[in-house]
Amino acid sequence: MRPKYAIITAGGSGVRMNTPLPKQFIPLLGKPLLMHTLEVFFSFDPHIHFILVLPHSQIPYWEQLCREHKFNIPVQTTPGGPERFHSVKNGLKLVPDNAVVAIHDGVRPLVSQKTINETFYFAEKFGNAIPVVPVTESVRVVENAFNKPLDRSTLRLVQTPQCFMAATLKKAYLVNYHESFTDDASVLEKTGERLFLCEGNRENIKITTPSDLKIAEAVLLQKYKKTGE
Repeated sequence: MRPKYAIITAGGSGVRMNTPLPKQFIPLLGKPLLMHTLEVFFSFDPHIHFILVLPHSQIPYWEQLCREHKFNIPVQTTPGGPERFHSVKNGLKLVPDNAVVAIHDGVRPLVSQKTINETFYFAEKFGNAIPVVPVTESVRVVENAFNKPLDRSTLRLVQTPQCFMAATLKKAYLVNYHESFTDDASVLEKTGERLFLCEGNRENIKITTPSDLKIAEAVLLQKYKKTGE
């Protein structure tokens, strides 16, 4: 069985949260949001190797938070880069070629274990796995002063974790950065690889605004109520 790695990217700021505290460290039910994200993966498989990519200046603060919250999940930290592309590239340097690696946004603490399981499973089977959910609202595309509807049945919202065979993704990341690289799937696709889409979970939102944080609190409270945690 291939070793499992998870690169957790956490380079966000608190601008849209209206707080000077980077959003990955914002308290969520008594502990930093980022810790919830790591705990979901650890609960799925405690043998996953974690690589946490943070801005260099934030690493000491993360280590302080771990001491304060007695957070003992083994995590290897590495400095990020100017763009997400460079941060993932730095994290991949610590991943062996024979591994299957998931890349996940640190501010997506509501990812389900089912989604994590399917991305790892399908990545081993097909070479990669990108979780998506259908678009449920009407969509229009705006072009200059004009707009027109799009067929939402052909559209999908892309989530993380995006999972890959490590050797293939590391090779893809040898290319130069381009602003069109919005996620890891777009980097791999640039090499001509076909992407495999799998089912994500609707709750797996990226926490970027105060309203997102309230949604996360409600979802986690309901989850802990059911599990008795």
